[in-house]
Amino acid sequence: MATSRIQPGQQKKKMFDNPLIDSLSKTHIAYPLTIFYGLAVILLIYTIYSGILPAMTSILAFVLGFFFFTLIEYTIHRYAYHMHERTPFRKKMVYIMHGMHHDQPKDKQRLAMPPFLSIILASVFFLIYWAIMGKFGMPFTAGFMAGYATYLCVHYSVHAFRPPKNFMKILWVHHAIHHYQDPNVAYGVSSPLWDVIFRTMPEKKSTQKEREKAKAGFIDDDRKVRL
Repeated sequence: MATSRIQPGQQKKKMFDNPLIDSLSKTHIAYPLTIFYGLAVILLIYTIYSGILPAMTSILAFVLGFFFFTLIEYTIHRYAYHMHERTPFRKKMVYIMHGMHHDQPKDKQRLAMPPFLSIILASVFFLIYWAIMGKFGMPFTAGFMAGYATYLCVHYSVHAFRPPKNFMKILWVHHAIHHYQDPNVAYGVSSPLWDVIFRTMPEKKSTQKEREKAKAGFIDDDRKVRL
């Protein structure tokens, strides 16, 4: 496995030495978005039209599942992707799960987990929710999947597109700080809500040098953002 770290913008490196395995670690963003938004819609519609649950109950469970995903997103990002690398094994795992992305944040093929891994994890979550909530687990899982797909949309957009000139710009700035100023804050991608709750929001005041570092790393060519 190739684990040498490089600076953003340099020549792309392989995650794995085996060409086949390395290719399987990449994905085009369209595939997971199609899969998970599609599954979310199918599960919700099936729950409602099959009469498993009343429409309003299904929609409420869907919304709760969507909201719950933002907590799971924050938790995994903070405690799994940024776990303490106390052993060589942990160091390798962190690099595979997230370190490569921090090394090469502009690599569009590594901005989402490969679909086959995502489907496995989604299936595990579905079984857990079904075991705990019974029939309510179906629309809840649908919302959870929609939350994941929305997270992918946001994550891809903040790395691939220039910041919008509206309130959504805060997500671009928030994630830029995490990548290029302080990786120990701003864990929320689709929302900074849990950073506020768990006190991992970036400090409002930062030095000019830190701000310029974040801007230089996050923005290249004609893309501009003000931190």
